[in-house]
Amino acid sequence: MEHKDNKYNMNSYKTPPSFIKDIIEEDLKNNKNEGRVHTRFPPEPNGCLHIGHAKSICLNFGFAKEYNGLCNLRFDDTNPETESAEFAQFIQDDIRWLGFDWEERLFYASDYFVKFYEYAETLIQLGKAYVCELTEEEIRQYRGTVKQAGIESPYRNRSCEENLILFRKMKAGEFPNASYTLRAKIDMASPNMKMRDPLIYRIRKKRHYRTGDKWNIYPMYDYAHCLSDSIEGITHSLCTLEFDNNRALYNWFLDQLPVKQLPQQIEFARLNLTHTVMSKRKLTLLVNEKAVDGWDDPRLPTIAGLRRRGYTPSSIRKFVEKVGIAKSDSTVDIALLEHCVRDELNATAQRVMAVLKPLKITITNYPDNKDEYLTAINNPEDKNAGSRMIPFSRELYIEQDDFMETPSKKFFRLAPGREVRLRYAYFIKCEEVIKDESTGEIIELLCTYDHQTKGGSAPDNRKVKATLHWVSAKHCYNGTVRLYDHLFKTPDPVADEQNDFRTQLNKESLVTLQNCKLEPSLKQSTPCQRFQFERLGYFFVDPQDSKPDSPMFNRIVTLKDTWAKILKKTSK
Repeated sequence: MEHKDNKYNMNSYKTPPSFIKDIIEEDLKNNKNEGRVHTRFPPEPNGCLHIGHAKSICLNFGFAKEYNGLCNLRFDDTNPETESAEFAQFIQDDIRWLGFDWEERLFYASDYFVKFYEYAETLIQLGKAYVCELTEEEIRQYRGTVKQAGIESPYRNRSCEENLILFRKMKAGEFPNASYTLRAKIDMASPNMKMRDPLIYRIRKKRHYRTGDKWNIYPMYDYAHCLSDSIEGITHSLCTLEFDNNRALYNWFLDQLPVKQLPQQIEFARLNLTHTVMSKRKLTLLVNEKAVDGWDDPRLPTIAGLRRRGYTPSSIRKFVEKVGIAKSDSTVDIALLEHCVRDELNATAQRVMAVLKPLKITITNYPDNKDEYLTAINNPEDKNAGSRMIPFSRELYIEQDDFMETPSKKFFRLAPGREVRLRYAYFIKCEEVIKDESTGEIIELLCTYDHQTKGGSAPDNRKVKATLHWVSAKHCYNGTVRLYDHLFKTPDPVADEQNDFRTQLNKESLVTLQNCKLEPSLKQSTPCQRFQFERLGYFFVDPQDSKPDSPMFNRIVTLKDTWAKILKKTSK
């Protein structure tokens, strides 16, 4: 957990202009809900949160703060088969890391199980609910289609007394799993399929992580959710567009029952991101099948994964702000998310030098026994970041990709007979290429340097076309660096419904490099520090796999900012 990242002033948070803001302001103008704004974030504790949930977190907590209201954290824990206290704790950690606080307002749907049950008996007594013996498959068949009305259950017209007796036996555990359900009696011919006598309760003889073995029946989400909102005094129940058809059912339950608060459900577009999946079911498959290394794998769009990769809370909040709030679903290019963290780290991350795929250089005219220390700027974007001293010696390492024996027309880096600049150091010229006699592999370059070019400029004003990063072979240390790429090869891995989305997994999404040559100062870096490896990207010291004097570096993003190029083109 990055405690330093948790210091976030919510007073400065402003939600983007939107139709939701218009609704809230109109409600306040008309003194609806006595001028209160009370929202909630209602996750199910059956997995870790992802970037889509981050949008909902920012909106719910953001609107509450902006309008001097309240926001609850409530776990909709109505399915004991998939939920756990561990996931509930993960979710709390994620929300705090993002910078939001529910204060003392932590609730669980399971807190209201007794009240839910009492409301269910009220529906039965009003003739609005009945106990049904159809199997799940039969219920689906009886429901009909979008174009064809459903068929009423043969158990639909039982008396209130019989329904009440059967429901109480369900609660007492007298029937086996899935043998009976409680259904709302609404309209089997409704054009809205959600209104065709939906389930309210089903038998699930499963231990609940909070209530133990007390309950043999559990409420369905659509029933529990609206009642939880009402019990907690929620005014604006914000949810994503897939719940649009559920709104009629949400309101129906509240209209039938003697509740005091009538919250308003408002739907907004969910967040979809390219090169990944946002379905919790699909993410669970990837974790359970070990296609990734747990819920906090840095390739996942989970908040835990983004945190471990090195994203900052503020960059995620900025991303949500830029995405905005819409009424129709769309897919956001992951380049925008990368742009947000890159934009922040450009201003805050210390620059260092690291060589990931080293090629040795020997400067033949540099003294054997000489070491010198050169001044390097920590961050040119921050005048207060200062500078540091980096060692320089006769033997260096540069990147293999920075040398080409037979250079192409647009290759301007080091080549035989060519001169380049070493960052903060000297001009060097490649004089000879040394190869392994058995393989022909280039193993060393013999170069000369111009001692008059110290600091990177020549007294005769001659120019070079490339500046390379480097490290001193004598002073650097060997480190491990993990390069992360998109989890999926294609922007939309679920576009082809005929093929399993897992066939689109990118086998090169994680590359681990051993024996990277790192600037000596990096050896003392601590977990959760962020750096810019010059010319290579932004990197994060992994909080789990790093050890004293042996930090593990995760690449957050490369330096290439495709989104910035898009913005530049559209602004012209």
